[in-house]
Amino acid sequence: MKLFRTGELYRRSREGLKHLKSCKVCPRDCEVDRLNDEWALCKTGRYAWVSSHFPHFGEEDCLRGWNGSGTIFFSMCNLKCVFCQNYDISQHRDGVEARPETLAQMMLELQERGCHNINFVTPEHVVPQILEALPLAVQMGLRLPLVYNTGAYDSLESLRLMDGVVDIYMPDFKYWDEGLSAEYLKAKKYPQAARAVIREMQQQVGDLVFDENGLAKRGVLVRHLVMPDNAEDSRRIMRFLAQEVSPHTYINIMDQYRPAGKVTPNRYHGINRRTTETEQQETVRAAREEGLYRFDTRNPTAHRALVRP
Repeated sequence: MKLFRTGELYRRSREGLKHLKSCKVCPRDCEVDRLNDEWALCKTGRYAWVSSHFPHFGEEDCLRGWNGSGTIFFSMCNLKCVFCQNYDISQHRDGVEARPETLAQMMLELQERGCHNINFVTPEHVVPQILEALPLAVQMGLRLPLVYNTGAYDSLESLRLMDGVVDIYMPDFKYWDEGLSAEYLKAKKYPQAARAVIREMQQQVGDLVFDENGLAKRGVLVRHLVMPDNAEDSRRIMRFLAQEVSPHTYINIMDQYRPAGKVTPNRYHGINRRTTETEQQETVRAAREEGLYRFDTRNPTAHRALVRP
């Protein structure tokens, strides 16, 4: 990694830790002193908490390949999605507290197991901790592409620290509307934050490109989960991506929504059902009509055949 050789990665690490002193790591701007192990909404103090790390075969084909994506699932989250399918992980201190040496060792272990990349899942609130661990990991031989797998509620300051560090950004753009974001994510300003950071991601790494084996090499891969009765909101996201990010944006329009987390017949009843095939098809059609054409189809031949060397 060039930034390691020049010493810039160490400088970024030190700069990131300063952001913990009066925390502004994410748009919540809680301003607690996480360097002294204080915490607020994300329930994470000085060190990151890791729920699990393993080769993951449930990601997009271009990430999982044949040996899996080396996922590191961070506990807690700066969003409070009422429908979260990983609620036990995202809202509770699950797993182990990972100091820099431990986090670096996790990365090396995943590399040794043959994973194609290191996939940081829900990293928004632990960017400084990731940056603190990376110089150790690189010094010990880490050479895999880094994937930043986010709900898109990031701060621009944190993302700019990752410029030249992250190879593949994978934001999940959830809602366009502030009212829906306030109700279901508990983050009214989510849409404007997501738009800003996705523009920044595109500026840093550009459109998604693949290597000769069909694996993602560099770029932005956007996810969008189809929600019940949400067609117009989804269309506005697709229009934004095509017109303000890139018409070549690679997107995974996901159909696996199911009621989970706090969603019950008596609470959040508007999303208390699975989405239909018609809703999925309408969202894909809207994306095409707005100008997008690069879709993740869970079929590697759609972009380039995955060929095991």
